[in-house]
Amino acid sequence: MSHPVRSPEISGVTVRDGVDLPYAVHGTGEATVLLMPTWSLVPSRWWKAQVPYLARHLRVITFDGRGSGAASRPAGATAYTDEQYAEDAAAVLDATNTDRAVVVGFSCGVAWSVHLAARHPEQVQGIFAIGASCGLSVVAPAREQFAWHGNLDTTKGWAKYNKHYWLDSGYDDFVDFFARQMFTEPHSTKQIEDVIGWAHEISPQTLADTTAGRLGLEGSVRAPLEPACAQVRCPVLVVHGTEDAVAPAAVSLELAKLTGGDLVLVKGGGHGLPARDPVKINTMIKDFAMDVARSDLSGPRSATEGTALRNPASRHTTWARAQRRPRRALFLSSPIGLGHCRRDLAVARELREHHPDLEIDWLTQPPVTRVLEEAGERVHPASSWLANESGHFEEEAGEHDLHAFQAIRRMDAIMVNNFMVFADVV
Repeated sequence: MSHPVRSPEISGVTVRDGVDLPYAVHGTGEATVLLMPTWSLVPSRWWKAQVPYLARHLRVITFDGRGSGAASRPAGATAYTDEQYAEDAAAVLDATNTDRAVVVGFSCGVAWSVHLAARHPEQVQGIFAIGASCGLSVVAPAREQFAWHGNLDTTKGWAKYNKHYWLDSGYDDFVDFFARQMFTEPHSTKQIEDVIGWAHEISPQTLADTTAGRLGLEGSVRAPLEPACAQVRCPVLVVHGTEDAVAPAAVSLELAKLTGGDLVLVKGGGHGLPARDPVKINTMIKDFAMDVARSDLSGPRSATEGTALRNPASRHTTWARAQRRPRRALFLSSPIGLGHCRRDLAVARELREHHPDLEIDWLTQPPVTRVLEEAGERVHPASSWLANESGHFEEEAGEHDLHAFQAIRRMDAIMVNNFMVFADVV
């Protein structure tokens, strides 16, 4: 699927030091999250499984980082230092009239998030860090046994992570290798294919420039991350997979230690958690951002405040035991083919024969909603949040025969969005 599940409310381009930074704003929630770019191998489309869900609860900003997506690709390593990415993020916050935001970083984007919080503490409410991999002095034995800029006599394993190999016809081989290191979990073929496809939207030279800038090579200067961590004054939540083949969990453990943040380990998780475990990551981001917003922090914390949040205002709720609630059922009816709908209506009528007090809500999409409304059934209001599945198949088919298997594979973002709607409802 080439188009996003949800179109942005606002889109634009801000320019910093001659670099075009395309951004998009989704949702209108009171709290804002900024989904940071990551290594130039992938564009902001990386967050496709997060944006639709988060935008129903929060205001969400994404942007293509320099060297990726629709952003400019300046030449040379000095254009791609950690500080450059941090200042780009600050420029995007300014361009979107965002006073403060919870910043979500993945992989290399974690380091840029920390630098942003250290350099612009008034703009960062919190940091949600996923799979931290860059900037800290933590050894990654497999990856670091080979010099990235050295002339190697092997191209096996992590020796593929090498500038000369990329520029000398080895780029495709490296991209395939790296994508498989990102997703070590079974059944990750779609995520691997996505990364491989995105990686071929940039040139090997661009990837080399962005890497040299991060490493402080070729005339660039690498700012150590440890001092920046000490300057962070906002809440920090760090998440890392225990089977991450790109960066060991020790990196995130050190990040949590240096920032006073909390650490959550995902047992069996690899590096690409936002794409491979989107339901868990989505709910964690939403809960963290809303907790930070509810804390009603008036500004950056002092060094003595630690990571504790003030208690939110008192809230009162009532919970009813199951025996005191009305009988209710949520009926999920497929929108692809009206035969399902007629069958489901017959099942609903039979259920009411056995349970006359049963209340049924339907979670579904057009054209099924039209048939249900004509039958006097109640369509759950959350149905309007569902991404259109039948429309996806119509677009995939067009005037040609439908490749059903590939059409289903390309609706991954739709399926994540619609499951998140279901999870919210139940």
